[in-house]
Amino acid sequence: MATTQDAISPEERFARGVRLVPGGLDIGGKLVPLYAGSVHYWRLDPQHWRACLEATRSLGVHLIDIYVPWAVHETGPGQFDFGRLDPRRDVGAFLRLAHELGFYVIARPGPHINAELTCFGIPERVIWDPSCQARSARNNPVVLPMLPYGFPVPSYASNAFHDEVARYFNALAPVLKPHLYPDGPIVLLQIDNEGALYFRDGAYDQDYHPDAISLYRDFLREKYRTIEALQRAYATRRVEPAPEGDATEDVGAALVRAIGRERAQAEEGDLRFATITPPVAFDAETPADLARHLDWSEFHEHLLETAMGRFARALSAAGVDGLPTMHNFPMGQDATPLNPARISRVVDLVGLDYYSVASPSSRQILARRTSELAVRCEALSLPPFACEMGAGFPPFFPPLEERDSVFVMMAALAYGLRGYNIYMAVERDRWIGAPIDPRGRPRPFAAFWRKLSAALEATRFHELRRPAPVRIVTPRTERRLSRVMHAFGPLTGAFFSIMNFGARDRCLEDDLGLGYPLAVESDTFVRAFEEALDARGVPYAHVGGEDRDISLVGARWVICATSGGLSPELFAWLEATSRQGTLITLGPREPTFDGAFRKLPRPYDLKRLLAPGQNLPALLQDDPAAADAAVSRAIDALGLPAFACDPDSVFATLHEDASGTPRVLFLLNPGDADVVARVTVSAQRARDVLDDAHFEARRGALEVRLVPRSVRMLALE
Repeated sequence: MATTQDAISPEERFARGVRLVPGGLDIGGKLVPLYAGSVHYWRLDPQHWRACLEATRSLGVHLIDIYVPWAVHETGPGQFDFGRLDPRRDVGAFLRLAHELGFYVIARPGPHINAELTCFGIPERVIWDPSCQARSARNNPVVLPMLPYGFPVPSYASNAFHDEVARYFNALAPVLKPHLYPDGPIVLLQIDNEGALYFRDGAYDQDYHPDAISLYRDFLREKYRTIEALQRAYATRRVEPAPEGDATEDVGAALVRAIGRERAQAEEGDLRFATITPPVAFDAETPADLARHLDWSEFHEHLLETAMGRFARALSAAGVDGLPTMHNFPMGQDATPLNPARISRVVDLVGLDYYSVASPSSRQILARRTSELAVRCEALSLPPFACEMGAGFPPFFPPLEERDSVFVMMAALAYGLRGYNIYMAVERDRWIGAPIDPRGRPRPFAAFWRKLSAALEATRFHELRRPAPVRIVTPRTERRLSRVMHAFGPLTGAFFSIMNFGARDRCLEDDLGLGYPLAVESDTFVRAFEEALDARGVPYAHVGGEDRDISLVGARWVICATSGGLSPELFAWLEATSRQGTLITLGPREPTFDGAFRKLPRPYDLKRLLAPGQNLPALLQDDPAAADAAVSRAIDALGLPAFACDPDSVFATLHEDASGTPRVLFLLNPGDADVVARVTVSAQRARDVLDDAHFEARRGALEVRLVPRSVRMLALE
């Protein structure tokens, strides 16, 4: 299946002279850091647009981020208003004003935009069209229980839905096209929004739409190629086919019956791509039973990749093209089918959204998410970007104080973020706490954003990098396993991830006859290494997936989690990395299965992961003491840098310029105590770039006071 990237050459994709680069955007040969602010033009009085934009400029941003909401502009099927009836809808006038004021623009036309709009900005006539709706296993609409009222979510596979999207894009294109760079301010396009299946992302929540089932069969056909290969993969044990149902049988019962029949067919050699049906609940009893479930989870990733590619092609076909594209992942994305390696095939930049309170667990989440984003972007020569950096909150969220937003912003920078979009820069309905009010008057919170942008420009922060010589790899197999073994039904795994609860807190403890809970042990293994590395201040980053992971550049130690399954491709990748002198550690289980938990014909030879002269074991069990000892030995054996702080409730990250010279040090205090932190650094002096406090090093260490739940950004001299 051709993707956007395959079908269009780089020259065509970036024909308008805008490219993504590590420091932000190259716009006509000028480097522009990705500092943006969100303004919702249709929610503001047009007479205040200018004041709001000028106040946003005072925050130090270079770009204005706008949604273009389908439901707001559509007045009837195929009928649209772009300012003729209501001046608030005049997106063209808003773009002309932004251009006049010297802004660049990020345009986000959806189709899904969320933006705290009812039905997430999709017209109700589309939402309530059965042919457009995602379907449950029982053929019911999949409803999102969202305020002010729940609504059925669209199917990302529905051809009817994609036809409606194309009609909207064709109507919108003549309005946006005159404002594309270099004729206008639009330099970056977002494809859809937070594509986690509309937050109904449980492995068996959806999508059983007929078009999704057809796509699923095509996916299996492409993956297995032959019927015989499919039959070998799914013939796990003899199961007698269930008796035929009667005319009153619902779709879910029919699917369950079909699955039993398919197992028998696989044994008998009768299973076919054309008739296979997906699983509707987790029913694996042996490791070999997992293949069907892991394929279904992988299919969800394929479904989202395919949908984003279709949206991108539809927008391009309508005439909005020649510019880089992006997509934003929501909080808890690691527990969803959003796979950055796959989405990156059809959009140019994958970024993250950030909304959290300031707390020790939030710091862990921010370190995990942002470091993974940063090393991936570094490998791809892209800027690590926060598509939405929360400044305020919607009224149906738990309240977020200004210090929460400040902590999250600074902690994300500490772990590698290089660009951000203030969401929201300007207050509007269904939002509380933006730095600018709806009339364009700055609030006290605006002072922080002004100081931050000045500090980032002064330190040229967009050009710095945070070295991470240790990488913790969580293979995509483990994330798929956690999805299919999720134990809490419709309560999404992303909710647990946002709360810093992992597989050990939310997954079934089934051992499938192996004597240990599969998904749980790898999660505790990863967290044991996180704690051991944090305790000694060793810089590390997370790596997720295995489809397009090239983010091991610069790694001196790779720690790879496995519940006993590891794909041959990933093992070969680790083996090649070890030959370059990198230390490889696997755990907590020796991989005796492949990535689909089929028994390997021959066990992996773990000795092949040992670099020359290495005296550390290649396999470690799920034991915090073993992780602690391994970190101590690796520091000595590899000469790993360490920035341990006293007290140990404080954390440090160091950022270097291209020559390897340390330029910026972050100190993070996520706890509730006021502390004086001591950290050993090579610099003689440091200056807090936000409050201009100065610190002198004494006996090779800086002593810095940190108030509770705060982050200091120190320029080193």
